[in-house]
Amino acid sequence: MKKYIIGFMFGLYSVAGFAHQPEISSTVLAEMDDNKWVLQISASLSAFQEEIKIHFSESPYETPDDFREMVLQHIANNLHFRFNETEGLKLNNGKVMLGHETKVIFEVTGMPSEIESAEVTNFTFKDIHRSQSALVLLKKDFAKNQFLLNDANDYKINLVVAENEFVINEIQKASFSSLSMIFLIIGTVGLAFVIRAIYYFKERVFRKVS
Repeated sequence: MKKYIIGFMFGLYSVAGFAHQPEISSTVLAEMDDNKWVLQISASLSAFQEEIKIHFSESPYETPDDFREMVLQHIANNLHFRFNETEGLKLNNGKVMLGHETKVIFEVTGMPSEIESAEVTNFTFKDIHRSQSALVLLKKDFAKNQFLLNDANDYKINLVVAENEFVINEIQKASFSSLSMIFLIIGTVGLAFVIRAIYYFKERVFRKVS
């Protein structure tokens, strides 16, 4: 774990410079050697404190170790990955490095050797006002893209692999939008037809009565 922490401290993404902005956080899932993966979550200490205060109000922490355990539990409850539409990713040996910018490191198991798609849900900092969480998936020989999870996408993102990079699944989004539009059109046409039919029959009835 020590070598992974050193690697993250000097080689990966950080929210340094934003340590006093609780609404900003980052989540980095990175491939190391031999298909080993490590997860790092970085945010201001105040962001973690606010979330722990909300979710563990009935059992407030008394020591830094208590706080660390609650942080690990909170992340386990609110950060979920699905690769190739299959569950199974496990976060192991979590370490919490307290500071103005607090880092949490996990060793990750259960990653497939070949990745076709990824779904990520991250509610870890959802309770923070205007929360913005950067997501980075670092796989060897893949382009390094960053994605933003926030209230606008309900802190969820669906990615697919295209030419050695993770990209947003636009096909699914377009399909959903197209399907919604189709139902809207059908509903509008159907409603117009019903209104026209009602008017037609009312007119006929009125003529017969007259």
